[in-house]
Amino acid sequence: MLSVSLGPLSLPLGQLLLISAFVIALIVGAITGRKEGVPIAGTLSDIFLMSLVASRIGFVIEYFEHYQENLWGIIDIRDGGFHVIAGLLGALALTAWKLWRHAKMRRPLSIAVASGLLTWGSVTLLVSLMESSSRGIPDTTFTLLDGTPVALAEVAGNKPMVVNLWASWCPPCIREMPVLEKAQQNNPDVTFVFVNQGEQSETITRFMGEHKLSLQNVLTDTSASLGRTTGSQALPTTLFYDASGQQVNAHLGELSQASLAHNLRSFNTD
Repeated sequence: MLSVSLGPLSLPLGQLLLISAFVIALIVGAITGRKEGVPIAGTLSDIFLMSLVASRIGFVIEYFEHYQENLWGIIDIRDGGFHVIAGLLGALALTAWKLWRHAKMRRPLSIAVASGLLTWGSVTLLVSLMESSSRGIPDTTFTLLDGTPVALAEVAGNKPMVVNLWASWCPPCIREMPVLEKAQQNNPDVTFVFVNQGEQSETITRFMGEHKLSLQNVLTDTSASLGRTTGSQALPTTLFYDASGQQVNAHLGELSQASLAHNLRSFNTD
């Protein structure tokens, strides 16, 4: 499962787990803080915000070369670019400072933060273990724009593969297309596949012409079956498969040059 739908809103599973861990920390903090007579909800919120800011800063520093042409992209967090280790270090640093400065909240704050981290870490690990055995390339057959049936494994050609799920009515899909087009041209050792969800080949061809896109491996999935198969509830979704056909990463939402470069690093371990 890559995402979870909450009414009209679809959240990446990783973000939902993070929010859930924060809620657990708030609940535990409210209980323990009440016993000590110390409110810590505001402090927990500060720590959570610090973790987000630190993780974004860490990501931007690591991939700054990809933001040089568009510095506004640094604050555009829609690309999902966050550095987990930097976020954890930021959260722990602020927690340590709060514990040092405020002796009364040491016990409740320590218990709350530990509860949140334990929840996030354990559930994330459990989900990863559960999904690790079912991340092969789907064997569903799609069609090329000329109507030729083809399977994803055939298109991959024993190379790492990036599979983008998109639609012409999806604004984030449109914004990320030039990034993916450029990456397809610059990475001949990686197969890029664009699986349109729910539209006919005529619509796709017209869209590519209007936006002057030159894409290879454009497939039609008129029943939008790939999204259901891979557990994606929203567009765009991009899946990353290594040369052996195993999914090594996934990205829900718009890709920037930086977040795409980050995900392509998954292939460096092959």
